[in-house]
Parts: sequence; structure tokens; C-alpha cells
Amino acid sequence: MTHSEAAHVDLEPAECEVPEFQGSAERWGDIAAWRKAARQALISKRRNMQASEREAKSERIAAELDRIIGRPDRHVIGLYWPIKAEPNLYHWAERISGQGARLALPVVIKMGWPLEFRLWRPGDKLEQGHWNIPVPANGPAVFPDIFIAPLVGFDPENYRLGYGGGFYDRTIAAAPRRPFLIGVGFSECSLPTIYPQPHDIPMDAIVTDR
Repeated sequence: MTHSEAAHVDLEPAECEVPEFQGSAERWGDIAAWRKAARQALISKRRNMQASEREAKSERIAAELDRIIGRPDRHVIGLYWPIKAEPNLYHWAERISGQGARLALPVVIKMGWPLEFRLWRPGDKLEQGHWNIPVPANGPAVFPDIFIAPLVGFDPENYRLGYGGGFYDRTIAAAPRRPFLIGVGFSECSLPTIYPQPHDIPMDAIVTDR
């Protein structure tokens, strides 16, 4: 996570509007097509925010994480490296690391496999992983008891719309024990439903800037 934010780019309003679902909720092909379009719209929406707005929203998300998690030194917390204008929790990670929290970042070992989490402290050496996302160069593998997962969208049933790779669902399904699952995203990414499927795993909590 870096301290800087990407430059603000104005997008056409239509690019940021989630399309209405058209098709059958019984057909996965229809749902998959809608999810792809919804992802594109929601990512455009958060990229269209001013950097200062994203920063302020990220701070409010961090404050709510403090409330939910309580004492961070009691946990191994799986975080994420922000991409595509996701909430940036770097400053929060610095603070709770100083309070004794053990932090970990996800690593894609192989496509189609569960994620591996490696211990990480802000300032540790990183290397480029899949899709050029920074990952810990070293550090033992751990299994967090709290997952903080970025989301593209979410619904009232706490289902998370991700990027479509299924990494978090596979990781949770293969876990030796179920972690506490927290999805984080901006309030503008709320959806009436993501049309959840049997492989979708609901979060225990959704944290936004509201």
C-alpha cells in the first residue's frame, strides 16, 4: 500500500452506472454477464472519486475496523494491497502493527489454488506477484483468523462481489478453520443483490465509509 493515490480521471456518468439485470436468475451465464458489467461500472465509479475523497473514506473504514476488531494484538489479520482505487488501509496497518497485530498479505501461488498468506509488516521488502500486485518477498506462511477482503460490490445479505477469480471463496472453503470475514469497500458499491451462487460465501461483516 502506498501513501499516494492515482490521478483523478473524469469518466462519463454512464460508465459508472450498474446495468439492470436482464435475463434469468436461474441461468449462470446471464448472472456472469451481469456481474462482469456491474464490476466494470463499480470500478469506474470509485476511480472517478477524487483522491482526497477516497482517502477520507478509507479513514472512516479504518475507524470502523477498529471498533469491530478491538485489540489488534490478539489477531493475525489478513489484509490486501489496494489496486484499482480500492480503500487504502496502509496507515491503519502501520498503526495496528505498532500495537502488536500480526499482519499478512495474500499471495497467488498458482491460478485456481487457494491464496497463501505471508506475514508482513509495513516497510518489509516486497516483490511483484501476479498482475504486478506487491507481495511479501519473504516471511512464513500463516493462516489469519481475520480476513479483510476488498470488494467491488456487496449486497444486504453480506455477499461480496469480487473480481471474479474466486480466490477468496476457494481459500475460505479450503481453510482449516473459518476465519472472521470482513469485506471492505465504499458505500457507493452497494447492490440490491449479487445473485449469489452456491460457491459464494457471505462475509461476517461489511465495512464501508458509512
